[in-house]
Amino acid sequence: MTVAPPVPGIPVLPHQDRPGISADPEWFRTAVFYEALLRSFADSDGDGTGDLIGLISRLDYLAWLGVDCIWIPPFYPSPMRDGGYDVSDYTAVDPRYGTMEDFREMVHQAHQRGIRVVIDMVLNHTSDTHPWFQASRSDPEGPYGDFYVWRDDDSGYPDTRIIFVDTEESNWAYDVERGQFYWHRFFSHQPDLNYDNPAVVEAVHDVIRFWARTGVDGFRLDAVPYLTEEEGTNCENLPGTHAVVAGIRAMLDREFPGVITIAEANQWPHDVVDYFGTEEAPECTMCFHFPVMPRIYYALRQESATAVRWVLEQTPQIPAHGQWGTFLRNHDELTLEMVTDAERAQMYAWYAPDERMRANIGIRRRLAPLLDASRAEIELANALLLSLPGSPCLYYGDEIGMGENIWLEDRDAVRTPMQWDDSPNMGFSTAVDPGSLTLPLIQTPGYSHLTVATEMARPDSLLHFMRRLLHLRRQHPALGRGDFRLRPTSDDAVLAHTRSEAGPGGETLLCVTNLSSVPRSVRVQAPDLAGMSTTDVFGGTVFPRFDESGVLTLTLGARGYYWLSVTRPDAASGAVAEATWRSTVPGMPSQPAGEGL
Repeated sequence: MTVAPPVPGIPVLPHQDRPGISADPEWFRTAVFYEALLRSFADSDGDGTGDLIGLISRLDYLAWLGVDCIWIPPFYPSPMRDGGYDVSDYTAVDPRYGTMEDFREMVHQAHQRGIRVVIDMVLNHTSDTHPWFQASRSDPEGPYGDFYVWRDDDSGYPDTRIIFVDTEESNWAYDVERGQFYWHRFFSHQPDLNYDNPAVVEAVHDVIRFWARTGVDGFRLDAVPYLTEEEGTNCENLPGTHAVVAGIRAMLDREFPGVITIAEANQWPHDVVDYFGTEEAPECTMCFHFPVMPRIYYALRQESATAVRWVLEQTPQIPAHGQWGTFLRNHDELTLEMVTDAERAQMYAWYAPDERMRANIGIRRRLAPLLDASRAEIELANALLLSLPGSPCLYYGDEIGMGENIWLEDRDAVRTPMQWDDSPNMGFSTAVDPGSLTLPLIQTPGYSHLTVATEMARPDSLLHFMRRLLHLRRQHPALGRGDFRLRPTSDDAVLAHTRSEAGPGGETLLCVTNLSSVPRSVRVQAPDLAGMSTTDVFGGTVFPRFDESGVLTLTLGARGYYWLSVTRPDAASGAVAEATWRSTVPGMPSQPAGEGL
């Protein structure tokens, strides 16, 4: 049965089940996250700005796609000088997006569909328009006088790097009213909170409590490495910062058990791993793994798995309670902070030859244009992402291959309205004046025609491929919670690894990825799997066995990949595996992965 869309822009979808939220406290390990930028996702009232009611109207689409959790960037009142990350009120919804009642209804409706909700919590700084900062400026001796980091001169913390090197010259800014300098790690209109003040810590706890009571399932903790300062250091990853994060975790575990936290820490893995805390003193449930992302792009152009293999080998073990978060793109620039100078120069040459494609120390482009709209490379990158350690996060619009607008300012290049259908404003909004839209629609040839509706109408589209991939991952939880082990290969162009889940019903999957633009024949070494059978999980085709020494020989097409289920020779036949899989996701093709999807 199909239903007609209640408002323009919503694709016609099959009836969607409403399973509700499971009681599984480990849900995040197998979840696929989806970042929905609220102001650019769906506009319900025709004012040109996406809103909460618009998001509610698209929840059936996200459930159909196979999304387990929505991540919503800041929707708080804000002067919008930094895309909403300059918060002027932590405990309200910006009227452009709706009301608190709308927010609670959105959480309720998402939960009915089995979709959880994670929201951004901007811990490091506020907007300079926030009442706390205004009170701190005007009344230094008052209750908010010490809510920010003030000094009589700008000589403090000289060993601290400037993050936005293309816009800021100092981490200090002078305030005429107070007659002092205030500290800011990001833009000068975003003063840093003073976490050495216990009142600030308690105020932030109250803010988190406020939103946890609405039923949200987690918080992405923005810019966590920079919460505290100390002379003689680079003011990153300090013990005081970890104490603040651990305090938030303890409060949530005590008052809102099951609510997760995700650390946004653009650091090397050996530093980021500390944000998981310990079993005795846990900090974050998940941490984003930033360094692996640019190396996927590097490997594609180098046509070698070496860069990806290297960064995975540099990734330390994490506590049992933790999970990595991975991504290919998001609302920010593709950061190149975690690569060498030579690698950065090469990445710019490959992916950002035009200066306007660059921002800060990174590249402000979307996934499809980055990969020259190569369907094979887009598929490979997503298949690799969904098989690596951690829970993947997709960026809205990337499932249809949306384009970018490098002529917009800063990160707005990748924050344009979602493209739903071929009606005016591409189904994003019913606004009469296109100039009233939050950002201009994509007009670039080759990308302006891409919409959810057109992609849904084509069984061989990228959208249908992404849906199949997400549902397939859901059927194989070892890809989310299984142990990870790199496997030696005879060809540097090919990355091979296993994901293994112990215990009754546990599964072992061998994931093999050819980063080369030409076919490869490769030998994968896994002595512990000697004599085991393999079956392609995409189509159920029986593949060769590992020989008696644990070597498996495979041939992969250009940019080809396989997810192979590894079983004992007497396990269920490939035909049974195929029938089981095809019954769970209608339309699943029978070809091997990367060979015709």
